[in-house]
Amino acid sequence: MVDAVVETAKQAGLDIAVFSNIKPNPTGTNVNDGIEVYRQGGHDGVIAFGGGSGLDAGKAIAVAANQNCSMWDLEDIGDNWLNADPAKIPPIIAIPTTAGTGSEVGRASVIVHEEQERKAIIFHPKMLPEVVILDPELTLGLPAKLTAATGMDALSHNLEAFCSPLYHPMAEGIAIEGIRLIKNHLSTAVREGSNIEARMQMLVASSMGATAFQRGLGAMHALAHPLGAIYDAHHGMLNAILMPYVLIANQSVIKEPLARLARYLELEPDFDGFLQWVIEMRKELGIPNDLATIGVDDERIGELGEMAVADPSAGTNPILHDASAYTKIVNSAIRGTF
Repeated sequence: MVDAVVETAKQAGLDIAVFSNIKPNPTGTNVNDGIEVYRQGGHDGVIAFGGGSGLDAGKAIAVAANQNCSMWDLEDIGDNWLNADPAKIPPIIAIPTTAGTGSEVGRASVIVHEEQERKAIIFHPKMLPEVVILDPELTLGLPAKLTAATGMDALSHNLEAFCSPLYHPMAEGIAIEGIRLIKNHLSTAVREGSNIEARMQMLVASSMGATAFQRGLGAMHALAHPLGAIYDAHHGMLNAILMPYVLIANQSVIKEPLARLARYLELEPDFDGFLQWVIEMRKELGIPNDLATIGVDDERIGELGEMAVADPSAGTNPILHDASAYTKIVNSAIRGTF
């Protein structure tokens, strides 16, 4: 499919180059290498193509390629985005090939800062792609395991946006419907990989999740970011494993809204009904019940708690957990004990 994009561009008389040296958790080195390719070719735009890794890296390359400042100077802290000259940010076309991250409708990229062993959120309003192409045919070859992990990532975005304490009724409504689409179509997309309808609905639900999380994310992402940076684990898989542990940790605050959500989804209309649906769906999709299965150990568990508190996503979790609470969540998730 990459060859098809290149051929289409060439037929249109465009000089195009391919940069694909990107890790599943894209790093600053990956982005800087891409910037070098961009500059050497004298390019004037970026087609961000692939899963969340490709989309985030492509957007980060675009925002930083023509600037006098470093990409890290655009980390989403305060008004850092003002360090970039918006006139020097080239247009971005985003073409997702997975249904999970929703990065195609976002104004940020999550990039691993290797020296600091953490994930940084790079932000600028003009990182929002000018054109997005959601084509379900591009997701038909995605293996079942990745379909499941990326689909659960889309669920985590919609779900944490729904649970956020911030006031944003429109984002909340988008999240509710995104969750319904995932409930109705994710299992089918995993089980029947060539089902074009399920694939299309999951692409839509993925974009909805990233639209909704302008209301905020939460503890799933506050933990998934440092875990991904340290253990280089798949982001969607981390969110999928962490999901029930975080829901339980937040139960005292979210039980009423989750009961309302459960009624809409035609589940048992209470917190336990929603939680059991999550647990049963994870099992059906082949998601492990614990972090140890994917190579996460407890060597740096205390450090992870501190890193989670510092992560921007922690600020919109329904409960402002301290480091010890996050450590407890990770400990439970490593051992698989609710």
